[in-house]
Amino acid sequence: MVNPSLPVATAREFIAYARANPGKLAFGSGSNGSAGHLAGELFKVDAGVDMLHVPFKGAAPAMQALLAGDTQLMFDNLASATAQVKAGKLKALAVTTARRSKLAPDLPTLAEAGLPGFDISTWFGLLAPAGTPADVVARWNAEVTRILNSTEMRERMTALGAEPAPDTPAEFARFIAGETAKYARIVKLSGAKLD
Repeated sequence: MVNPSLPVATAREFIAYARANPGKLAFGSGSNGSAGHLAGELFKVDAGVDMLHVPFKGAAPAMQALLAGDTQLMFDNLASATAQVKAGKLKALAVTTARRSKLAPDLPTLAEAGLPGFDISTWFGLLAPAGTPADVVARWNAEVTRILNSTEMRERMTALGAEPAPDTPAEFARFIAGETAKYARIVKLSGAKLD
């Protein structure tokens, strides 16, 4: 999302604008190493743009800087950004996930905006200690899947800006391995460091 003072209406326009204005844009994040920081670093690499990262001590101060125009853009989760976008205080240009969000189906993905393969999301999962018996893991997974697929839980999670995505333990292990490799690549390419 961007501050409405930027002369862009779409993600494609923003990419062109950022390329035409190297070093003139700053993106805020909740901290060094946060999902918003790493999404911005991946964006810089994939879009071929030069932007300054400004880490804050939390997402709320980063949002305030964006609203005030101290920074020009931010990669934040949809739940946090929706109220400001609906109020017209910020412009949402795209989602960073591989697919459009059910929560904002009109927003294109960054891949659709010209950055093929761009896929960053905030996710949560449940893990058990190594050596937990397979039957215990299977039962736990079945119960969590049942709960996540219930109408009540889906409605609650959607209200919070989340999309339940239950899967099997093996699928989740593959997902975590892929995420680990992806973020290692982003850190290596960008040189991102923690505070």
